[in-house]
Amino acid sequence: MMNIIDTHTHIYLPEFSADMEGMLARAAAAGVGQMLLPAIDSSTHEAMLAVSARYPKCLPMMGLHPCSVNQDFGKELDAIATYLQQQSFVAVGEIGLDFYWDKTYVEQQYEAFHQQITMAQAAGLPIVIHSRNATDECIEVVQQHPGTRGVFHCFSGNVAQAERILAMGMYLGIGGVVSFKNSGLDKVVAAVGLDGVVLETDAPYLAPVPFRGKRNEPAYLEHVVAKLVEITGKPADDICRITSENAQRLFNLS
Repeated sequence: MMNIIDTHTHIYLPEFSADMEGMLARAAAAGVGQMLLPAIDSSTHEAMLAVSARYPKCLPMMGLHPCSVNQDFGKELDAIATYLQQQSFVAVGEIGLDFYWDKTYVEQQYEAFHQQITMAQAAGLPIVIHSRNATDECIEVVQQHPGTRGVFHCFSGNVAQAERILAMGMYLGIGGVVSFKNSGLDKVVAAVGLDGVVLETDAPYLAPVPFRGKRNEPAYLEHVVAKLVEITGKPADDICRITSENAQRLFNLS
């Protein structure tokens, strides 16, 4: 059976409260072995940690999402620092920059991003980067912190940006968007291959075709794998093995 790692899934959100057990059973049936849970902010940390405590295959991250950054972000970062001291996490994330929704706190987003990269390095953890409408800017920030390991979650850039990220030793998170007709990710994957790719859903968001527009869930990674088979010509087992080994290496998973 295929072993797939969903490196980015928000299954602790209310969208899953009604059918958590069913959703996890479907994930297991689809070959999804481990699910990594990115943090958002203090309003959801406890829900995320409750899911990870109950289900050993769900592994938590800790961090402040850029869309949750405001003038009081320092309090959020203090809480994150405390969590990082108290228990183990697989990454600091999701962190980064988002210039799509709101540019009110751009300066604060940059500051929070830099501080959390520093926290990750101190903890010996990789980072998980949210870079919506800000791929080049995120690359520039990471370049200021040599030795940073991590992944550009939901990578949506071009081949040149992908090559810059991979040259830094970072990974590309690929999910349902690769199945969208005009995403351009097919060309990116065809050009750079799978050596720097990890799989993710970003559930409940960004469901792949044929579920586009509906709630996403980890089981739907099999549709992402099918699309990668189509793009690369590699067998599904190889895609699952390569991407899972990448995830194990990046996040130090056993």
